Amino acid sequence: MKTYINLFVGSLLLATSLMADTKKVAYPEGYRDWTHVKTMIIEPGHDLENPFGGIHHVYANAMAKEGLRTGNYIDGSTLVFDLLNYTQKDKAITESTRKLVGVMYKDKAKFAKTGGWGFEGFAGDTQDKRLVSDGGVSCFSCHMPQEKSNFVFSQYRK
Repeated sequence: MKTYINLFVGSLLLATSLMADTKKVAYPEGYRDWTHVKTMIIEPGHDLENPFGGIHHVYANAMAKEGLRTGNYIDGSTLVFDLLNYTQKDKAITESTRKLVGVMYKDKAKFAKTGGWGFEGFAGDTQDKRLVSDGGVSCFSCHMPQEKSNFVFSQYRK
């Protein structure tokens, strides 16, 4: 009987763990092959310098590209914010090390509390160190003023 109880408890813990993982946003494999939406640089002195100072490249998968065009993002739409440090030398700004890869993933059911978007950040060049620990609430609070554009800051340049 004790063995069955241990198996039951172990299965319950595994199931709970797997259920919790369904709310996580996956690392966006191959995102640098997606559509490049824009690049910008946040320099020292900007309000968002800490933690977002650096070169920002924004990428959109095919569904997010259509969402940028129409304003309607369907489930599966993914935007990636690739943040890099930079160096400035001899009147040129060049990319340096990666600070983080930020991801917005659209799933209206899973992420209803954050406008239908799941948020995640991955530190540096690794997929192993996740940076979002509050279910994306802090990310979403920053995106809330962009409600008219479905909480997306980037606009597709025509």
